[in-house]
Amino acid sequence: MIIQNKWLCAALVIAMITCISGCGQKETAKEELPLVKVTQVGTGTDSTEGTYSGTVRGRYESNLSFQAGGRIISRNVQLGSVVHNGDVLMTVDPKDIIQSVNQTQAAVSSAQAALDLATTNLARYQQLYSQDAVSAAVLDQYQTSYDQAQAQYDQAVASQQAQQNQLGYTQLTADADGVITAVNGEVGQVVAAGQTVLTLVHSNDLEVQINVPENQVQNLPIGKAVTISFWAQQGQQSNGVVREVSPMADTTSRTYKVCVTVLNPPAGMQLGMTASVKNDSEEADLQGTYVLPLAAIYQTGDQPQVWVVGDDHKLMLKDVTVAAFGDNSVKVTGLNAADVVVTAGVHTLTEGETVRTESDTQ
Repeated sequence: MIIQNKWLCAALVIAMITCISGCGQKETAKEELPLVKVTQVGTGTDSTEGTYSGTVRGRYESNLSFQAGGRIISRNVQLGSVVHNGDVLMTVDPKDIIQSVNQTQAAVSSAQAALDLATTNLARYQQLYSQDAVSAAVLDQYQTSYDQAQAQYDQAVASQQAQQNQLGYTQLTADADGVITAVNGEVGQVVAAGQTVLTLVHSNDLEVQINVPENQVQNLPIGKAVTISFWAQQGQQSNGVVREVSPMADTTSRTYKVCVTVLNPPAGMQLGMTASVKNDSEEADLQGTYVLPLAAIYQTGDQPQVWVVGDDHKLMLKDVTVAAFGDNSVKVTGLNAADVVVTAGVHTLTEGETVRTESDTQ
């Protein structure tokens, strides 16, 4: 009886060891499935393709300066002030120019008196000449004196008008409706003629400026139709047209400045707003086109392919067509939205192989 119990215990131990050994083999087999890095196409990899961030700016900008130098005695605007055409923005001290105007006015009066005298003398000697009382040579002298007096009077009037204009230049006025975006002059500062003291952005012609990478600028030629949306005005879109493309890239960012005209500006669009510009035709061209890492392409002959992970975690090759190459990326067609594509180690895989993905380890 004791011997039978011993054999029974031994059988139970062997059965348990076999069971545990089998479970361990299954777990080991599961752990030995290769882990692959994948991406699901159509989940935002190319959602920003053809979309660029920009800022609302004025198409025209005026750097305002006085035409007459002097000391600034008043400033009527601040940074961000909204002004209208003809508004007085700054004034310089006009005292010296007023004295110059008075001097030229006195010169005009003196020239006027000399001209009146020359006119009277000429009329008198013309009458005497008609009576043969004086010679033609004498009349010519008085005619010359009159001509000189007339020229001096005209010169004095022109000088007086120039000084009067200088007096008007002591007031700096807005040349258009707009917004003050820079102030470079303060009350008490002495400025020279032509020195920029204010910057005025015209508000009647706004546009959006974006910066486009050098490998994408060819997709936005002048006249290209785009769609503009504004971060501050959710749900509102406007049509736009590329007006200008900078011929030279920025030396720091290596991007090109592109100016986009807003065809139907929404109410409330203001300078400095953040905008997004979408290349409409490029977005249309990208329907059915997906961006993948360059390492996802598996090619042994002329036909590029990618490994697609099926619902049963088995691999299968799928033919694709390469539309364009980018920096470490490639645009392809031939895939379906939501296809799970292997993006690394593609040359170590085999058809029908069962694999694990990163989502299986979480």
